[in-house]
Amino acid sequence: MTKTSTRSKRRSFYYILAAFIICMSLVHLICQNIDRQETLSKLGSSGKEVTAIQQALKERGLFTADVTGYYGTQTQAAVRKFQKQKGLTVDGIAGPQTLSALGVSVGTVPKATESNINLLARIISAEARGEPYTGQVAVGAVVLNRVEHPSFPDTIAGVIYQNGAFTAVNDGQFWQPVSSSSYNAARDALNGWDPSGGAIYYYNPQKTSNKWIRSRPVITTIGDHVFCS
Repeated sequence: MTKTSTRSKRRSFYYILAAFIICMSLVHLICQNIDRQETLSKLGSSGKEVTAIQQALKERGLFTADVTGYYGTQTQAAVRKFQKQKGLTVDGIAGPQTLSALGVSVGTVPKATESNINLLARIISAEARGEPYTGQVAVGAVVLNRVEHPSFPDTIAGVIYQNGAFTAVNDGQFWQPVSSSSYNAARDALNGWDPSGGAIYYYNPQKTSNKWIRSRPVITTIGDHVFCS
């Protein structure tokens, strides 16, 4: 075999290899786009994000059906109306631009990092000082439930510092020394223990006369706190 033919075969091999790599890259990009499209809330979707979309549309008077968390034809039609109002692409799909315009955002469960434990322990100590241990964990769980809920900020800090969310932040108790049990309660809450039963609100009936909070569906009572949805 001559050197010329060897070089030719080697060159052909590299061309084929390069073509294969390009093809695989294109396939990867196509799959990424398909996956990205599948995550969008659209006709047939269901879950927390759809619930948030329906609630946001209902507040704007565009969705009159019950909030079910299922993306049916009525939700699709309401999304189209909203998109038309906002000058967005009218496709009935709740993509990133539509979600942003609606103010919809759904967070994920925070990890039990040192900073998250410290911050959660501080609000637990301030809000549930003197409560039974289970009640302390429940208060931490409420904060985490809000992080996951579409109507609240997506981080522990965002939930805690949300304007008017917690009395202890406003009256300064949040900055008082943190009890040791609060750190354990924060760890338990971050590790998935939720004695509140999925609550996103709680109150002390002896200390509040707020009619709205008292109207919320009660889930459970632990110590002096009533936990509700």
